[in-house]
Amino acid sequence: MFSLIENEVIKMISKKRLIFVFAILIVLISVFAYGQKHTLERTKAQLSQRMGISATADWRKLADQQLIDMKNRLDSPYSDEKSKSSLRVRMEQLQYNLDNNINPLEQSAAKFTTKFMEQSIFLFLPLLIIMLAADMVSGESSSGTIKLLLVRNVPRWKILLSKYLTLIILEIIVIFFSFALSAIISGFFFGFGGWLAPVATGFKIFAGKLDSSGVFNVPQWQYSLMVYSLAFYVAVVVGSISFMISILVKSTAASIGIIMSTLVAGNFISYFLSDWRITRYMFMVNLRLTDYLSGSLQPIEGMNMLFSITVLLGWALAAITVSFIYFTKQDILV
Repeated sequence: MFSLIENEVIKMISKKRLIFVFAILIVLISVFAYGQKHTLERTKAQLSQRMGISATADWRKLADQQLIDMKNRLDSPYSDEKSKSSLRVRMEQLQYNLDNNINPLEQSAAKFTTKFMEQSIFLFLPLLIIMLAADMVSGESSSGTIKLLLVRNVPRWKILLSKYLTLIILEIIVIFFSFALSAIISGFFFGFGGWLAPVATGFKIFAGKLDSSGVFNVPQWQYSLMVYSLAFYVAVVVGSISFMISILVKSTAASIGIIMSTLVAGNFISYFLSDWRITRYMFMVNLRLTDYLSGSLQPIEGMNMLFSITVLLGWALAAITVSFIYFTKQDILV
């Protein structure tokens, strides 16, 4: 098994897909860090201007001004009810931070590293995983090398297992380098500290209202660990589904197109079909696991962390089962 996995890793490295993923991470993290720094400075300047002063180092005054701005937006007759519910939740969270002396405007490498993955978990991270998983089998089917692999005196299930374990290893590498590159690159913009800063987590939302009764504070490094653990779980689920499609569809281009279209469709489904109960059982609308940690308003009412984790687990197990049954039974050599 070790030699099979080693062979698969060498093949993935030779395709330079992993290097391409790292290059994308470096470029986008650099752009996001620069943009975040510019946005933060502009936000502070705008808040200070509304307060009638040139600048202030008192974050509490800036946060109070943010609350005033949010209140004015809430009273606007042009906002729909869903936007108002989201705004009320953000106001209550900001007030909680003020009451518990947690600076929501502070930026650091630790906070950026966590925020980057929170924003990436739904679309950007899955796209990176698709790049690695979508042609693990279909690529060999297209090139014909799958026939050379299957004539070896090795059971088919063991060959497929080695490919799947290789995918898991690659997902670990992607998650680790996402964390490391985010921490290092953003450190040059915001400083390398902030890992011990308190973070409030445990917010729950019921009927569009925030419940802070179960909120507790954790250090930033622990919160970051929770976020990246959930990101790895999402990577495994998306990787498993992409792996299955790679087996069912013998074209790499078609395999990538199918899974990417499915992910993009998740945005439209959660927005336009949120009233349909069946939509909450689709894997793409359950990928926002980190929203449960931060207390963000869910696009579909009634979902929670346990529900989403269970749904994703069901999809992953089903994808793995279909993959092994199809691969071991199908006459691939024809």
